[in-house]
Amino acid sequence: MTTLQRAPIERESTLEANKEIARQLIERIFVRQEDSAIDELVAEDFTPHTFGRMPKGREGLREGMKRAGAGVSDPTFEIHDLIAEGDRVAARMTTSARHTGTFMGIEPSGNRYTIDEIHIFRIRDGQLVEHWHAFDTMTLMRRLKGEPTNHG
Repeated sequence: MTTLQRAPIERESTLEANKEIARQLIERIFVRQEDSAIDELVAEDFTPHTFGRMPKGREGLREGMKRAGAGVSDPTFEIHDLIAEGDRVAARMTTSARHTGTFMGIEPSGNRYTIDEIHIFRIRDGQLVEHWHAFDTMTLMRRLKGEPTNHG
């Protein structure tokens, strides 16, 4: 067997491994807020691109997750698609949580919100090194405040 014949199998296993890291990041850090998972799954030089004001590195992510965890409870993240290419994994998901503390500057309403999100994770050597995400911020703010939205 030549190297060319093995390359697709090795590449596929790397892509699958990166998708598993993304799943663990979502479940262990975003949902369960496992502090030890940050040290295990996130690189020391981690760069957040869309979390708002947050320093780089593990401590920045730890601070951001504590801030989010203080504002919401009972989070769920339903993954619809995980797509891997090279060192990146894209996740399309629906997230939901109850607004039980100050979150995004809004006092707790007790409302449960549900929004769709896209996350992109860059993985290096089994750890997250960069992260981007996008969601409809205005719809989230309206749902937190209990205001009607145009789509659910």
